[in-house]
Amino acid sequence: MTIKSDIEIARAATMKPIAEVAARVGIPADAIVPYGNTKAKVSFKHIDSLKDGKDGKLILVTAISPTPAGEGKTTTTVGLGDGLNRIGKKAMMCLREPSLGPCFGVKGGAAGGGYAQVVPMEDINLHFTGDFHAITSAHNLLSALIDNHIYWGNSLGFDTRRIAWKRVLDMNDRALREIVNSLGGVANGFPRTDGFDITVASEVMAILCLSLDLKDLERRLGNIIVGYTRDKTPIRARELKADGAMTVLLKDALMPNLVQTLENNPVFIHGGPFANIAHGCNSVLATKSALKIADYVVTEAGFGADLGAEKFFDIKCRKAGLKPDAAVVVATVRALKMHGGVAKDNLKTENVLAVNKGCENLKRHLENMAKFGVPIAVAINRFVTDTDAEMQEVMKAAESLGARAFVCTHWADGGAGTEALARHIVELADGGRSAFKPLYPDDMTLRDKVKTIATEIYRASDIACDASVETAFKDLEAGGFGKLPVCMAKTQYSFSTDPNKRGAPEGHIVPVRELRLSAGAEFVVVVTGEIMTMPGLPRVPAADSIRLNADGQIEGLF
Repeated sequence: MTIKSDIEIARAATMKPIAEVAARVGIPADAIVPYGNTKAKVSFKHIDSLKDGKDGKLILVTAISPTPAGEGKTTTTVGLGDGLNRIGKKAMMCLREPSLGPCFGVKGGAAGGGYAQVVPMEDINLHFTGDFHAITSAHNLLSALIDNHIYWGNSLGFDTRRIAWKRVLDMNDRALREIVNSLGGVANGFPRTDGFDITVASEVMAILCLSLDLKDLERRLGNIIVGYTRDKTPIRARELKADGAMTVLLKDALMPNLVQTLENNPVFIHGGPFANIAHGCNSVLATKSALKIADYVVTEAGFGADLGAEKFFDIKCRKAGLKPDAAVVVATVRALKMHGGVAKDNLKTENVLAVNKGCENLKRHLENMAKFGVPIAVAINRFVTDTDAEMQEVMKAAESLGARAFVCTHWADGGAGTEALARHIVELADGGRSAFKPLYPDDMTLRDKVKTIATEIYRASDIACDASVETAFKDLEAGGFGKLPVCMAKTQYSFSTDPNKRGAPEGHIVPVRELRLSAGAEFVVVVTGEIMTMPGLPRVPAADSIRLNADGQIEGLF
């Protein structure tokens, strides 16, 4: 039997006109802004008309700690949404947009897989509707205005040693992490150290994903702190008169993107902050709009629950007033074996003991999720090499903590492979069992917020901060930023800051390396361990295999 690749399956899909997909959930033709025949944006006018409608049920899909074996979180999100529609529910999905960096690096795209995909797959994983380009342009416009202001006299008094705003590019390029700009003489400005982050790490990305409308977007953009004077007084983007022009560049990007699954069900794909260096959720505007349109909305949070779900609950839900009704933790037998100590090359061999040991990671995530008061189910994303005995081990682990686990075959069977999970999620979401609450209150100190996440979610014994970080905590509190939530920048591969410590480590120390204020996004980024905001490409990047074939079709994209 020949197994088709994701791109082959996507290319064979029978897509419906996007206006027809929109009409199924009550979005009229004059409310969409088409980008071709199979993707569109939904107009602000229509979004505004939804505000007084009743909200549907919100379901979060998260996962165990990721491994090279893969978990299939986006695939499960798509499969569950298709499954809900198959059992007669009016459901939508809300996903993040993929970054070009991982697409051409090692992780691949982010449109699902197998027969649980969002299409058009090539468009979504490449330029899509241009949102990321707009974000890159808006961010770099602000960068240009900073250096231009300094060139023409620096009336705001920038201390060029304390410029807090880097440039961005939506590509993995380690050579740009640290640079010197304005070389070449007087005509090119004043030389200074600078650097690039990847676009998904930009505060503009976070702002776009947390903004409620264009007015809120402009307010947040104006609040960005881009640098400091010699006496450490912050200088904001508003003082450079950058907020208006940046909003103009982002005007269309703020409208949610509507596409469809292979089963022609509607999906919003909008925004794409990384989950280990940003808050890892699709846009608030897309989620809130979907809740007015559909009875059930399935969304995802990036990486494992210790990162994505925690930030979804403590940042996105807190800021947007969202109250999730149920959650799904995705696990695979393969990944649990790796958490149990099995090497990637040996994953096809049955090993119930390793699954049992690896389930400590699953149980840790389930225990953590329970702290937020949201009822939980487990989706076992089945691979062909999984045995019944191994899956029974996962079910036992879930049930030991009061959660039901379901074997899901959506990769091979589409929505039909998640019908049992979908029915259970409906029971959880409709049962009124959710007692959602964030992990910490707004008025807790920033340092205590970080320690609470480290001890309660990562199961660390403490955090370690050097004198400069302790001073930064105090300065942020004194500056009036103490009530902001914290956004932890940590490796996705472990509960600790050591990516090699799989399973469920505890008692470790979480070193806090740096604090970065995102005054526009309204959170404080806490950098722990060795986290790169500009990733590099691997020895053999995915780009090596991506090309056009003789028929002009894309090959190698996954």
